[in-house]
Amino acid sequence: MFQRFFTELRAANVPVSLKEYLVLIEALEKEAIDTNVDDFYYLSRAALVKDERHLDRFDRVFGHVFKGLENTADVVNAEIPAEWLKLLTQKYLTDEEKAQIEALGGWDKLMETLQERLKEQKERHEGGSKWIGTGGTSPFGSGGYNPEGVRIGNEGQRQGRAVKVWENREYKNLDDGVELGVRNIKVALRRLRKFARQGAPDELDLDGTIKKSAREGYLDIVLRPERRNTIKVLLFFDIGGSMDSHIKLCEELFSAARTEFKHMDFFYFHNCLYESVWKDNRRRHDEKTGTWDVLHKFPHDYRIIFVGDATMSPYEVTYPGGSVEHWNEEPGAIWLQRVTQVYERVVWLNPTPRQHWDHTPSIGLIREIVGPERMFPLTLSGLDGAMRELSR
Repeated sequence: MFQRFFTELRAANVPVSLKEYLVLIEALEKEAIDTNVDDFYYLSRAALVKDERHLDRFDRVFGHVFKGLENTADVVNAEIPAEWLKLLTQKYLTDEEKAQIEALGGWDKLMETLQERLKEQKERHEGGSKWIGTGGTSPFGSGGYNPEGVRIGNEGQRQGRAVKVWENREYKNLDDGVELGVRNIKVALRRLRKFARQGAPDELDLDGTIKKSAREGYLDIVLRPERRNTIKVLLFFDIGGSMDSHIKLCEELFSAARTEFKHMDFFYFHNCLYESVWKDNRRRHDEKTGTWDVLHKFPHDYRIIFVGDATMSPYEVTYPGGSVEHWNEEPGAIWLQRVTQVYERVVWLNPTPRQHWDHTPSIGLIREIVGPERMFPLTLSGLDGAMRELSR
């Protein structure tokens, strides 16, 4: 059943890896949870779902495979598909229990009666044998006892006899425009990968070992270099001023990037890129690095990511001396253009919501320089788009 769970998740386009599946199996073997469906649901969801956009697909597959928590409905409409009940009768009911169902008038009568009672009943009911509620013997409701029934609601003690959990569950559409946490940022950054085997051969090459041992007639271990991500990333962070309100988000991005990219460097700037950048904000007036030096030090195969709200006076972008902190001999626009000329893959991540971009002239100027399609909001979907752009 677990193998079927894995394969059906993959078939539903939930990107579950074999490693994650094995982590789930290991947790079960070590008895990390009690033996009940609810605990297993939350454990498997935590182990297998990396992106909140896949939660709905995961729920549907889980319910389909494990028969218990799936499918939502509006109880008020009471459109209960009778085939769900009929499908499982042979598996769950004894002959005596089937006879009791038939005593109600058969399956069609059972479903018809349920719909009528839902229309008649206007309040919660507990106990009894007719109304839909808890603690009674009606073939509908939750917590009571009937040889076979439809469970509505999820409170109270249950007899475990309901063929289908039928609950009035409400879902809120997931928003792929929400700001990111470190975990989601890591997942998005993993789209930007290019693997190669470099360095000392210190990893077992199982296929190579098998082939060579078969050819030589004795065990001959073959080693190979570890497979590493060779993508090189250079980050430029806007710091201070209007970016103070985005510090937490930038810290999360920085932390995730340092984890995901082995070849990564960074620099700070304020508002717009000028002739110098720095690495330590506490000593930014004393320890600066010339932007020309940066462009010469880092080869053209680096991916460039600017992080900033691009919100400033237009003069700071287009005029000499436009900087609010020093006299810049050349406009910031010139330096941004030089970056785009040296590096083929450049994106700008903007923490300002996209709907505000058209109302800020400086954002329009920055977009025109780096490329209208190269500025992305710093959200789940925006970061995903930026990584696709850098992977081209």
